[in-house]
Amino acid sequence: MNIHRSLFGIACRAVALSFLMAGTVALAHAQQSASIASTVQAPFMLASESASASLASAYSSSSSSSDAAAAEDSFNLDSSALGSSQPPPRRRYGRPNYASGNSNADGSEKYTFLAGVGLAAPVGNTHKYETTSYGFQFGGGRNFNKVYGLLAQFDYDHFGLQGATIANQEYVYNYYCTSYDQAQGYCSLITDLDGNNHVWSFTLNPTFTLPTEGSLGVYAVVGTGFYHKVTNFTVPTLEEECYYYCGDVVANENIDHYTSNAVGVSGGFGLTYKISKFSNERFYMEARYVFMGNQQRYGVTAQNVGTTFGANYSGYNDYPQNSNRTTYIPVKFGIRF
Repeated sequence: MNIHRSLFGIACRAVALSFLMAGTVALAHAQQSASIASTVQAPFMLASESASASLASAYSSSSSSSDAAAAEDSFNLDSSALGSSQPPPRRRYGRPNYASGNSNADGSEKYTFLAGVGLAAPVGNTHKYETTSYGFQFGGGRNFNKVYGLLAQFDYDHFGLQGATIANQEYVYNYYCTSYDQAQGYCSLITDLDGNNHVWSFTLNPTFTLPTEGSLGVYAVVGTGFYHKVTNFTVPTLEEECYYYCGDVVANENIDHYTSNAVGVSGGFGLTYKISKFSNERFYMEARYVFMGNQQRYGVTAQNVGTTFGANYSGYNDYPQNSNRTTYIPVKFGIRF
């Protein structure tokens, strides 16, 4: 009986000792983990917390008469020690500046190019002897901002001749082809006269774009430059042409040619439509009024060929209308980019 009691007491003491040793080991491990955590986290203490602690220490150790001054000095010192840890002062921003090699400061493109085709309609006195025909243009230039630009441009505008103009000119040519000249083979009467006129020009064109919203745009344009006007008179002739084989074809041959140079001015309006929100290409339609200040040259016409002036005229200008002052309206459709 005593032996059993002794064994039971020894077992109880062994269990108690085991629990005591396990608790000691767990406590030691927890203390070690806390020490490591504090060591790792210490370098990441915010400078602002250190500044606050320093400020509090300085404040508590000062007298009531100098509390505010000491706290302010301590704050200024610690604030300077913070360096770049504090956010920078708020900056003031104006309009964005997009200036680059191809863009102006307001975001507009520095350079513009255009190409278009359309028609040219004579107006005023020019309409009396010319008819509407085709034309084309191309050019490019500099945009200074979203409003102002300057374009250099080449235009070619073609015109037909009125039936009355052809008939009058045919009369003039045949008037000087007398029966004697015909018999001698010096000339022959013309029955199928035809003709055409064209104007080509080099101009500088200031443009003014009006402020609009969306894809549709409006601009005004003026221009001035050099204009060259040409009129050709032709007759059909039979010519031999050879490609894979030779054959006779009818072609118009120039029999008379007149030119006139002048300074001209123009002005008008245009509409643009932006193809895409993210592209610079735009379709455009433009109409202008063009005035050429030609210097009038006198010559023979159907009205004065039979007069004393016509009889005594010794020049070679049988079509003085080519040097009349010229006015017309070109309308062009194309693309700007």
